[in-house]
Amino acid sequence: MSTEIRVPTLGESVTEATIGQWFKKVGDAVNADEPIVELETDKVTIEVPAPAAGVLEAIAAQPGETVDVGALLGAIGGAGAGAAAAPAAAAPAPAKAEVPAANAAGPEPVKPAVGTSMPPAPSAQKLINESGLNGSDIEGSGKRGQVLKEDVQSALSKPAAAPAVAAAPAVAQAAPASAPAAKPAEAKAPAAPRAPVSADDAGREERVKMTRLRQTIARRLKDAQNTAAMLTTFNEVDMKPVMDLRNSYKELFEKKHGVKLGFMGFFTKAVVHALKEIPAVNAEIDGDDLVYKQYAHIGVAVGTDKGLVVPVVRNADQMSIAEIEKSINTLGKKARDGQLSMADMQGGTFTISNGGVYGSLMSTPILNAPQSGILGMHKIQERPVAIGGQVVIRPMMYLALSYDHRIVDGKEAVTFLVRVKESLEAPERLVLDL
Repeated sequence: MSTEIRVPTLGESVTEATIGQWFKKVGDAVNADEPIVELETDKVTIEVPAPAAGVLEAIAAQPGETVDVGALLGAIGGAGAGAAAAPAAAAPAPAKAEVPAANAAGPEPVKPAVGTSMPPAPSAQKLINESGLNGSDIEGSGKRGQVLKEDVQSALSKPAAAPAVAAAPAVAQAAPASAPAAKPAEAKAPAAPRAPVSADDAGREERVKMTRLRQTIARRLKDAQNTAAMLTTFNEVDMKPVMDLRNSYKELFEKKHGVKLGFMGFFTKAVVHALKEIPAVNAEIDGDDLVYKQYAHIGVAVGTDKGLVVPVVRNADQMSIAEIEKSINTLGKKARDGQLSMADMQGGTFTISNGGVYGSLMSTPILNAPQSGILGMHKIQERPVAIGGQVVIRPMMYLALSYDHRIVDGKEAVTFLVRVKESLEAPERLVLDL
């Protein structure tokens, strides 16, 4: 008896994922709860464990395919299923329960309508573009009629058969071209092809499919620009008081709390104090309503190999600087190791982005919708400034607050940034709650 492997619940508002990679091949033995396949969602990468021990006897979704929650990924048979699984390894397409064996020439498309809901697999689309084939002339053997890489290779090896199947599949394949709303990232390439490049340049290019995380980053940032009335205000802060305090107590702090004293603890604490005074920066728009948050879940932007992620320090308004540093340290490590969960990244009310660690001197951060504010930190640089009528050299940092002008007025935005500046230039305010 076979045990089905299906896409698990992926978290709030996440309904689909992309197959990243299979850790096992058809015919391989698997243990119960052993990671068997990797799924990439809009926010995190998830490893799906094997629901039972046995032998992987079928793979129903190939790397690069998009699958919905509950969709069939494959099947695990008992220990004696190894012999039956071997033929499936040589011909993975028939192993899919939903798809009957496909005829390469395709004279009888049994269910042409199923293919209308699936664009070609990314690897297949790449090969179609490179070879100049018409994707509508290729009958897919994948799930719901999806065109796989093997289908394109088969069409390339049998060019004479292509005209024979052009008439019927062309009608059946018309729908994917008109359904960009369902899969916008995959449908854009044919609609807006690149400008031609010379043969010399083409040989020095590498085409890599965007990960779901990168696609989501691109979509959300553009949505934020299109939706919010975004404006950025700037200020600068003298970091000498914080740096002096940090240098005086960093060894004692680390010895007592087991974590290094960084700047993010001070910045998060300063932001929390400012949010209490200017609640509009901690609000969001919901239809015709303004939702004011009586709590502060601070998102901390972290750069990873796969893209920018924003884990959330929950209830930062109730934490000490030591607790904030511990939380940021834990979340940062999980982000770099690719172990962030959906819960780690949901519910943020305000975001801090530290571009200074990469050397950025000034920037205008983009809102993390539906939040109404994001604070950009930048490089600490010694500059001459006038203090008490004299020019002195001080470690200065530019601060940038991007905010949604639909919620936050200019006066509130400037006041918020001034309060952050005051807290950092006089860190005793953070201790005395001033």
